Amino acid sequence: MTMNDFDPARHRMVAEQRWFEDFAIGERFVLPSRTMTEAIFLAFQAASGDNHPVHYDAEYCRARGMPHMLAHGLQTLIQTAPGAGLFPFLVEESLVGFLEQSSRFLKPVFVGDTLYPALTVAELAPRRTTGVVGLASTVHNQRRELVLEGAMRFVIRKRGAAAGPG
Repeated sequence: MTMNDFDPARHRMVAEQRWFEDFAIGERFVLPSRTMTEAIFLAFQAASGDNHPVHYDAEYCRARGMPHMLAHGLQTLIQTAPGAGLFPFLVEESLVGFLEQSSRFLKPVFVGDTLYPALTVAELAPRRTTGVVGLASTVHNQRRELVLEGAMRFVIRKRGAAAGPG
């Protein structure tokens, strides 16, 4: 490839774009694992503005029978951000919008826990020119315990549909 052959439009994380009809129920998108360090806790506490000591004072937590600082639920939830994986790169051309997100926090997450998030296609609801892709979100810890489960829904254009709401 010479310098004249370079095309910024082909400088992509994934070679092929995907459209609504390219997704299948059960398809899984693994997100990077991450160990919850004290630095991550403190950064989240500063960004969220949540000043309850259960999230940033280890001695406060130990005095109440916890092994270390307790993660804020949203700190666990953000591990499922689709942007951490390939999903948003697959739909750069077809994504219309992010509709909704829900989650249930099933087990506590403490400093030192390693989290393993994943997204799985759980819903495909076709519309005229678009469809809704529903992703089930899960986060497991290093003990194989499910600590979070939830759902996200996106509007994705069908192949050949004009850009715009559908």
